[in-house]
Amino acid sequence: MNKDIGQKVKELRVNNRLTLKTLSEMTNLSTGFLSQLERGLTAIATDSLATIAQALDVELAYFFVKPTVDGQYILRSYERDVLRIESSRFIHYRLSSAPADKTLLARLVELLPINSQETISSYPHEGEEFVYVLEGTLTLFINQERFELFPGDTAHYNSKIVHNWANYTNKLVRLLVTSIPNPAAGGPA
Repeated sequence: MNKDIGQKVKELRVNNRLTLKTLSEMTNLSTGFLSQLERGLTAIATDSLATIAQALDVELAYFFVKPTVDGQYILRSYERDVLRIESSRFIHYRLSSAPADKTLLARLVELLPINSQETISSYPHEGEEFVYVLEGTLTLFINQERFELFPGDTAHYNSKIVHNWANYTNKLVRLLVTSIPNPAAGGPA
């Protein structure tokens, strides 16, 4: 693991045309430590890695995502990783082996509970979405209407319609979501 993280740090640093000294100044970590990290000779604390991620303009999760092999069609459950965390309440998990080269984005989304008094802002964007509720009770807002969806329920809508999701329960809500265009391929979110 340390070797993989170190290689990614070095690759990003070199691609950004930064010297070890420059990265050291940006992160307040010694050049000696950074050199050892890049060679996989030392471990790093999460907060220090977060500082490096910020300096190199990547998400912290970048250092933990395993690269996929071109032409790989299968993603094993133990290979699934976090695609992104949104608003500290939506956790998106990648369900494709190479999402950046796909038209359709498939993801598992976990919604953490929120206060029922919290206002949910609906928004439109390009594309189309399909939602399948796996677990919990999802509150879906479409065109100013509110719908409660239960396990096994689905929704399929044009994303240009104002919409959003919420979890007003005290339990986790899990969804299978597919969308076109694929934001991981550079399309709208």
